[in-house]
Amino acid sequence: MSFYRRRLPHWQPEGVPIFLTWRLFGSLPSCYVDPTLTEGQRFVALDRQLDNASSGPMYLSDPGVAAAVVETLFVAGEKWELYELLAWVLMSNHVHVLLLPRKPLCEVTRAIKNTSGREANMVLGRTGTPFWQDESYDHWVRDGKEMNRVVRYIEWNPVKAGLVASPELWRWSSASEFYGQVGDLPHGISL
Repeated sequence: MSFYRRRLPHWQPEGVPIFLTWRLFGSLPSCYVDPTLTEGQRFVALDRQLDNASSGPMYLSDPGVAAAVVETLFVAGEKWELYELLAWVLMSNHVHVLLLPRKPLCEVTRAIKNTSGREANMVLGRTGTPFWQDESYDHWVRDGKEMNRVVRYIEWNPVKAGLVASPELWRWSSASEFYGQVGDLPHGISL
């Protein structure tokens, strides 16, 4: 099992799926979260606020930016062989993924965030500005029951946020009818 710490601890047991969340730079809500909550409960409370955020950047709402991030997710998994992508969703200001890492987690997140951030900033015509928040939240999945719960959490995120009536209607998700199955690429994107 590997471990590293930034502001949060990051554990990576060998051969175990990891649930990751990262946010746009400047999108963290400035709100009170009860410090007596567990780390997981604090994550859920902040995630709900991100879903309903009305301030901060919402760059992932731009189809060109979203396509650049999705392309990076697929390329990093299939071409760079950093992980097996199991489930994912892009919201307007954050991303959730469930993946089975083939490389150290810090290498995986650095590759995804650096590449997608650079591509997204090009779409937006921005230079020299951070795209992603430095830190990512990760949680290793302990069993099949938890894995099912995490996939449901990821794919139902747009429904819970009131954006669509069912998961397959959200274009930027592994549940989307647009992609069919995880591994299908958006129109115009090739490896």
